[in-house]
Amino acid sequence: MFVDQVKINLKAGDGGNGIVAYRREKYVPLGGPAGGDGGKGASVIFEVDEGLRTLLDFRFQRMFKADKGENGQTSNMHGRGARDLILKVPPGTIIKNAESGEVIADLVMHGQQAVVAKGGRGGRGNSRFATSANPAPEFCENGEPGEELEVMLELKLMADVGLVGFPSVGKSTLLSIVSKAKPKIGAYHFTTIKPNLGVVQTKDNRSFVMADLPGLIEGASEGVGLGHQFLRHVERTRVIIHIIDMGRTDGRDPYEDYVTINKELKQYNEKLAKRPQIIVANKMDMLGADENLELFKEEVGSDIEVIELSAATYQNIDQLLYRVADLLDATKDVDYDLQEEETGVHRVMYKHEKSADHFEITRDDDGAYVVSGNSIERMFKMTDFTRDAAVRRFARQMRTMGIDDALRERGAKNGDIVRILRGEFEFVE
Repeated sequence: MFVDQVKINLKAGDGGNGIVAYRREKYVPLGGPAGGDGGKGASVIFEVDEGLRTLLDFRFQRMFKADKGENGQTSNMHGRGARDLILKVPPGTIIKNAESGEVIADLVMHGQQAVVAKGGRGGRGNSRFATSANPAPEFCENGEPGEELEVMLELKLMADVGLVGFPSVGKSTLLSIVSKAKPKIGAYHFTTIKPNLGVVQTKDNRSFVMADLPGLIEGASEGVGLGHQFLRHVERTRVIIHIIDMGRTDGRDPYEDYVTINKELKQYNEKLAKRPQIIVANKMDMLGADENLELFKEEVGSDIEVIELSAATYQNIDQLLYRVADLLDATKDVDYDLQEEETGVHRVMYKHEKSADHFEITRDDDGAYVVSGNSIERMFKMTDFTRDAAVRRFARQMRTMGIDDALRERGAKNGDIVRILRGEFEFVE
């Protein structure tokens, strides 16, 4: 089954919790704090595997959750960090934020990686908070929550050459002749309902990957017919072979077919209009094909090269392959418009745009004040509310962020309820 678009949920691992501990060794009076830090949570990383050709692995499993880091231990021993969760995807996979539509990463090279959901850091043990004023702190941090988001995976096939044209012009037949691919071939429209790939080798030992795409019709760029959902695959090709039926099997005019398909490609993506294109006049063995070709050449002009072909009789097959190979040699790689800069050899880090200290105060129906924001919610999750010292530290952090003053401006009075996530507090002047 060919799957080229799927939506999944990701949850990176939470960091391990720090602990409160003290040295309890014989002959070591007042040993001091010895609580270790928690381990780092696992990140969710996508990696390109050139052996894959579809997103089928994500069709039936939509939730991927990475492991949590281990908690800290006594004697200042840190918890073990969790191993990153690596998800393999085929070359040409685009990862988008499902909510905003933002492109997170565009993975095209074998082994290339993208860190999409970052694991939370481990919480600090009490030994991290020791100071001269407080040499034996009685609080620690919980682990930082791992990032959680919904992403859309879109696959654009990585083929050197793409076959385009109206339905039943001979695209699948040509692919079956020049490669070992076995696409379904039938004398009816939309026989091809999924892209087919084949490796082509010329007689002078040059090779390239060719993709047979479902037939396009007028309005394909706006969602008409089957081909609209596969137009994205044309974007990856370096050379386009535009096949036209010169036998007029369905009664269509070859020149109108030529203009219509190029119009749809341009409307879908302006860059496709500038992509190198080879015009193939197919079905030249049919009656009247020569006259139709002469008329076609008059309408398109003498400056456009047209290769005459008959897939049924193998006419000019080698000439076409040599021309494609020459054009590929002279064509630079396609600009994939990568959205992120590589931070390593093959790794891309997704940068979440989060305001560090931004918060918002709203009112619930019962009159309670609700404080929300990435930073304050993160602090809330990392606070151990079973310890008074940790609660006092959380209160100081709220004052430092200006939340206390903001609540007073909103009219909060002594004894009013303040909510943060699942926690409730009384406002105290």
